[in-house]
Amino acid sequence: MIELLIFAVGYAFLAILNFYRLAKGPTAADRMVAGDSMDILVTCGLMLYALFSGRGIYLDIAIISAMLGIIDTMLVGRYLDRGRWLDR
Repeated sequence: MIELLIFAVGYAFLAILNFYRLAKGPTAADRMVAGDSMDILVTCGLMLYALFSGRGIYLDIAIISAMLGIIDTMLVGRYLDRGRWLDR
């Protein structure tokens, strides 16, 4: 159990650093990368909590969060690249 606590503290530290980059990023691309990193950290945190609590429902939520994060990153990247949401 102490290993999970060490990982949780490490992830909390990384989340604070990512949140700083998300708030103070000099460009929109930096903020997008920080947001994607936050999504990855949330997914890993949910997986750690699933291991800690012994419940599998948190793994399902982590998978859904990861899938939505990929879609979000693709949409924001496309918007930043072309300035539009969808091509018509």
